[in-house]
Amino acid sequence: MAKPEAQWLTLPADYPPEKRERVLRRYGIKPGNIDRVWEADGAVLYRLKRGLSPKLPSEMLPDEERKGRILRIADYIEEYRRLIEAEREAERRSRIEEIRRFSGRELESFGRAILDLKGRRAGRLFDLELVRYGRDRRIETEISSGDIVLISRGDPLKSDLSATVMGVGRNHIELAFSQSPPRWALKERVRIDLFVNDVTFKRMESNLERMRHLEGPYRRIRDILLGLAECGPAPRLEQAPIQGLNALQQEAVECSLGMQDLFLIHGPPGTGKTTTLDRVIRAHVEQGDRVLATADSNVAVDNLLEKLSAEGELDLLRIGHPARIDSALERYSLMVRLTQAPEYPEILRLQEEAKAAAERRSAFSKPTPARTRGMSRERILKLAEEGRSYRGVSPETLRSMASWYREEEKTQAAFDRLRQLEEATIRRLVNEADVVLATNAMVGAEALEGVTFDLSVVDEGSQQIEPSTLLPLLRSPRGILAGDHRQLPPTVLSDLEILKRSLFERLIAEGRVPATMLRVQYRMNETIMDFPNRLMYEGKLEADASVANRRLELRGSVTSELLDPRWPVVFADSSGTEAPERLPPRSTSYENPWEAQQIAGWIGELTAAGVPARSIGVITPYLAQVKLLRRLLEGIEGIEVKSVDGFQGREKEVIFISLVRSNLARAVGFVSDARRLNVAMTRARSKLVLVGDRRTLEPNAPFDRLFKWFKGRGDAKVFSYQE
Repeated sequence: MAKPEAQWLTLPADYPPEKRERVLRRYGIKPGNIDRVWEADGAVLYRLKRGLSPKLPSEMLPDEERKGRILRIADYIEEYRRLIEAEREAERRSRIEEIRRFSGRELESFGRAILDLKGRRAGRLFDLELVRYGRDRRIETEISSGDIVLISRGDPLKSDLSATVMGVGRNHIELAFSQSPPRWALKERVRIDLFVNDVTFKRMESNLERMRHLEGPYRRIRDILLGLAECGPAPRLEQAPIQGLNALQQEAVECSLGMQDLFLIHGPPGTGKTTTLDRVIRAHVEQGDRVLATADSNVAVDNLLEKLSAEGELDLLRIGHPARIDSALERYSLMVRLTQAPEYPEILRLQEEAKAAAERRSAFSKPTPARTRGMSRERILKLAEEGRSYRGVSPETLRSMASWYREEEKTQAAFDRLRQLEEATIRRLVNEADVVLATNAMVGAEALEGVTFDLSVVDEGSQQIEPSTLLPLLRSPRGILAGDHRQLPPTVLSDLEILKRSLFERLIAEGRVPATMLRVQYRMNETIMDFPNRLMYEGKLEADASVANRRLELRGSVTSELLDPRWPVVFADSSGTEAPERLPPRSTSYENPWEAQQIAGWIGELTAAGVPARSIGVITPYLAQVKLLRRLLEGIEGIEVKSVDGFQGREKEVIFISLVRSNLARAVGFVSDARRLNVAMTRARSKLVLVGDRRTLEPNAPFDRLFKWFKGRGDAKVFSYQE
């Protein structure tokens, strides 16, 4: 005999817990009778244990649609809360394990720590205390502006002092502290370690919780994303031709103006995605929309800001930590705009008033537990007025504590007036801006608390985990996501596959949201474009006539034939040489000295032939190879050597790719990731040189297809090297 179905019921979510309990008891339902509880969409949904079927009023009985909505929303929130917590814990464990496992010297060699520093104060930047740490020898590190670092003089894991990196020079690193650092942090032998930024995780969790009971148009966006509502269309709202845009870019602008809810812009490498977003945002501002423009990284936000600021007529406001904003764009930052506001002189006066009150307060005895001995504030004030002692506390000490309380009131009042004026000024600046730009995480910052917009435009949509994208999307009734799911996915340390799939990729795959693909690229020679186009884009890309036949220009001659401009794409095959990969001592990252030395030699030839070093980039999947190449190329000013991740969104005239792996087992690890290969190959404008061991690579996809492509391409060539 089949068991009876479980009973379901709902109560309003705005009922206090005590009222819910009273209502349930009225119908004979005790806490022990409840199997599970979900909360979403303005209601609390209860599933009773099997066998219980109390008589309930119809308003407490949800229909299947109502029940399904609550379950979908609540389960989504709880699932992603667990995923975010797993990712936070994985990042924390990764950093801690790294610090425990390796010595300071080893971590420094990996670019994750900087040792033997001495700090000196370097002034203030707004409300931040700056300290410059330096040493005699050169600093080589992966730590960069905007990173959170741990400062210590011994065991980093015993320190709770953190700061934000403002910048890194040849022999120094500058940090910004939210409070004045302790004296020990300004002495010698200070160590800095890359650490975890927990703020982003907290903001994503808070935003997920906000999703639970959304109202109005933001609720509709949530429902579309969760499959609970159909996305409206994005018909073209025809405009006069926009100068500098091709037909597909123009179409993207016109569809964005006609869209009802959401719109996706798929922008493969070099197709002018940022240019298109610039024109999309301008078109919406012209029709009166206030726009929130975001990306997951500060670099992408600043790239968009640079585009938007080129013509000067928009009121642009950049939200973010000063350390994370390009110095050339600081004039748009909230901090700078605040100093230019008419309210700022009064803010400065209130700052001085609050500071003076705090200094007067410090002249008196602070009522610590040891001094008050259980006395309340009112008791201390009364005893001080009467001039009496109490429990061994002298009248003088009581009078001093009473004075501290009175000065504390004045201090707090001064700080309250300061905070109110600052908040009102910031809110005015935010509300008056045509476009507010920030990283996704900064949307959850205090400066944007409760602020909504007419449109959210999110760049890097394919490189961010889904909860990150939700931060800006749920601030507007309409949203535009731009990205390329054929390039690098979100970086995920927990290795959870669901987090590696971005919201952009999910929506593209589901096909429920209107989308357009930009297909004309303006970066690469047609030969450089061809293999990634076949591998990742079904041959849909085309090279604009302005770049299709681009060739490397040399002012002198080169001796190595593979550098000849006749060959836009070449592969330097090391399989006939002794060029094995190797793991440096106690490292988990591979290097290949033969490849590094060859690349250094070829770069020397190119610079001697008149190619500027700043026009050359070197990409390699392994950090150990990055470090080795940087050491070999140290004398060439302007050369850039980065990991694949570090070069996404960048381009150079010449790109060298060191693939590193060379072993008898033909093992290539994550080098075989087609998306990583796509990113690496599409950074070059006129010359692409891949360096690797064909015998190791060719048995693995996608390199099997790459070498077949070389055979069929007359202007691409494989060069073999023999001992």
